[in-house]
Amino acid sequence: MSADPAPGPAPEHVDVLVIGAGLSGLGAAAQLREHHPGRRVAVLEARAVSGGTWDLFRYPGIRSDSDMFTFGYRWRPWVGDTALADGDLILDYVRTVARERGVDRLVRYGHRVVGADWDSARAHWRVEIDRDGEPVTMTAGFVHCCSGYYDYERGHTPELPGIERFAGRVVHPQHWPEDLAYDGRRVVVIGSGATAITLVPAMADTAAHVTMLQRSPTYVLSRPGRDPVAKALGRLPRRLAFPVVRWKNILQAMAFYQLARRRPGVVKRIIRSGVTAQLPAEVDVDTHFRPAYDPWDQRLCFVPDGDLFRALRRGDASVVTGTIETFTEHGIRLASGEELAADLVVTATGLRLLPFGGIALSVDGAPVTLPETMAYKALMLSGVPNFAYTIGYTNASWTLKADLVSEYVVRLLHHLDQRGARSVVPVRDPEVAERPFMDFQSGYVLRALDRLPRQGDRAPWMLKQNYLTDLRTIRRDPIDDGVLRFA
Repeated sequence: MSADPAPGPAPEHVDVLVIGAGLSGLGAAAQLREHHPGRRVAVLEARAVSGGTWDLFRYPGIRSDSDMFTFGYRWRPWVGDTALADGDLILDYVRTVARERGVDRLVRYGHRVVGADWDSARAHWRVEIDRDGEPVTMTAGFVHCCSGYYDYERGHTPELPGIERFAGRVVHPQHWPEDLAYDGRRVVVIGSGATAITLVPAMADTAAHVTMLQRSPTYVLSRPGRDPVAKALGRLPRRLAFPVVRWKNILQAMAFYQLARRRPGVVKRIIRSGVTAQLPAEVDVDTHFRPAYDPWDQRLCFVPDGDLFRALRRGDASVVTGTIETFTEHGIRLASGEELAADLVVTATGLRLLPFGGIALSVDGAPVTLPETMAYKALMLSGVPNFAYTIGYTNASWTLKADLVSEYVVRLLHHLDQRGARSVVPVRDPEVAERPFMDFQSGYVLRALDRLPRQGDRAPWMLKQNYLTDLRTIRRDPIDDGVLRFA
C-alpha cells in the first residue's frame, strides 16, 4: 500500500479580501487600511490594470454622468470646479487616491475570482482564483465584492437584421478599437442612453455627420460642466468649500428625484421646456425627447453645457426615432422606409448585468442561488456569512453608496472584534414579502431580474434610494439589530 501524498502548503490567508480594483474596490481597501491597519487585506483584480470602468471604456467623450463632488470619495475631495469630468480625469483621480492611501500595493492583477465557498467549521472563505490561467486558492475571513454589476467581457447587442450585409464597420462602445478612425465618415450611433448621448457630440466634431438612431427617447437634461458654487468658492480652503458643494449637489439631486416621483407631470414639463429651448426648430421635441415613461423610471441623462443640443443646432448631428427593418450594404433601412447612410455603426445598445462578477458562491458546499436570497441593507445577502457587496444608487452617484458600504464594513468588523465573534450572517425573516431587487425599468436591469437577489417590503430588507436615510442607518443604527447572527 502506498503512503498518502504529503499535504501541500496551506493556502495564503488574508483577513479581508476585496474583489475588484475599480472605484469601489480601491475605496473599500483605503477605508480598511485606515480603520483596520492590523488586518491583512488583499485586492484581487481580474484585469491587468486598476480603474475598472474608467480604464475599460475608451470610447470618445467617456465621462461621468454624476457630478464629481458626489462621485468622488467623501473622504478625499475632488479638486476643482469640474462637475461632469472626462474619463481620463476620473481614472487619474482613482489611481492617485490609491497611491496616496498606499492601497495600490495591495492589488494583485490578473486574479479572477471564479468561486468562493464558506467553511463554517473554520469560519473562513475558500476562494478559487484563475491567476492568468493558473488555478490558485486563498482563504479569507471576510469577502467584500466590489466587482460592479455588469459584464466586462461583452456588452448587450440585440439582434440586428441584415447586419452581415453591411459593408462598413460595426463596433460596441465597451470594446472601442484603438485604431478606429472616423474623421470625415458618416456615423450612426444606435441607442439613446448615456453612452449614445456622450458619443454623438464627441464624434460630431470630426465625423462627416453623426446620427443618433433611437428606438425610443430618453430624458436629457443640460447642466453646467463647471459647478457654479464650486467656482464661486474657489478661493476658500478645500476643507471648507468641498462639503458645501458636495451637500448642495446631494440635496439638489434628492429634491429633484423626490419631485419627479411625487409630481412626474411637473418634472416632465420642466425637462421638456429646457430641451425645447435648446433644440433647432426642425427637431420635434415630442418625437425625439419625450419618453413614454415617467422621469426616474429609468436613469436620466445629463449633458454638460448642452453639448448634444449644440451639435444638433450646428447640423453636425441629427436624431432619428424609429425601428430598424434591416441593415443594407451602405447603411440602415428603417421600418418607415427611411434609409440612413453609414460608414460606421456604433451599437450603444447597453450592458449585460453580471451579478457579483459571476462568482459561484456556496456555503459549506451548498451553492448559493441568488434569487433565493434577500438583500440586507442592500449590502449583504441572507444566509451568506461574512460577505458584503457594493452596488451603487440608480438615482444618484454610485460612490455615495460605495462610501456607505465601506463605512458599514468597517463598523461591522469592529463589532466582530468587540464580540469576539468570527462570523456574521443576515437571517431572513419569513414574514417579509419579496420584491424585485431593483425597482427600475432600464433594459439592462429588466433583462437580469430573474438572476438577482430579492429585496423585502420593509427595513432592513428594503433597498433604499435615499442617501440621508442610508447615512443615518449606516452610522447610527446598532449593528446588532436582531437580524444579524454572530458566531
